[in-house]
Amino acid sequence: TRRMIVERYGIDPGKISVVHNAVSRSDAARVTGASKPFGGKIVLFLGRITHQKGPGFFVEAAAEVLRVLPDVTFVMAGSGDLMPQMIERVAELGLGGRFLFTGFLRGEEVERMYAASDLYVMPSVSEPFGIAPLEAMLAEAPVILSRQSGVAEVLRHVLKVDASDVDDLAQKICAVLAYEALARELVERGREELAAFTWERAAGQIEDVYRKVTGGQ
Repeated sequence: TRRMIVERYGIDPGKISVVHNAVSRSDAARVTGASKPFGGKIVLFLGRITHQKGPGFFVEAAAEVLRVLPDVTFVMAGSGDLMPQMIERVAELGLGGRFLFTGFLRGEEVERMYAASDLYVMPSVSEPFGIAPLEAMLAEAPVILSRQSGVAEVLRHVLKVDASDVDDLAQKICAVLAYEALARELVERGREELAAFTWERAAGQIEDVYRKVTGGQ
């Protein structure tokens, strides 16, 4: 977003302060370790099913993964204008038995879905920030996200892909699911990393910006 402001509106970069979002810890801790709705590994896409979020890349990667790991279940949670198209594509690829559309989830349903998943994937084509990966990490799910998301600037203990690189996404999904040591490392390091993502810290940074522009008044 900062880059777009500079490039499209000619704003001096020195006048722009970036304050990243955080994540609420109130609910996720309560449902961490939720029981799985079915057996086997679960890979989750949770968000609006629109072009911006890259759901098509998730479906295509699922097809590649299932050729190697046939017992994995892919879950697409959410709603949006591309949902009918995604359902049709899943059917065309013959993935119906290993692919689940939950529809829109809310509140504790979302937290339970994160907690039941073995991997969360956010293949967004464009994402100003993206809080969902933080929520997934808080529920102790490893994360793969696109480099086109703002949150990719600040998260280190996640795997990153270019949104449209389906082959790389599929390979990284397979790696996390096949190597428990990798998944465990992502979760443990991610837990430590999340300590910095608090709304109190973000509020303090915004407060600092106000002090700066008002001359400390």
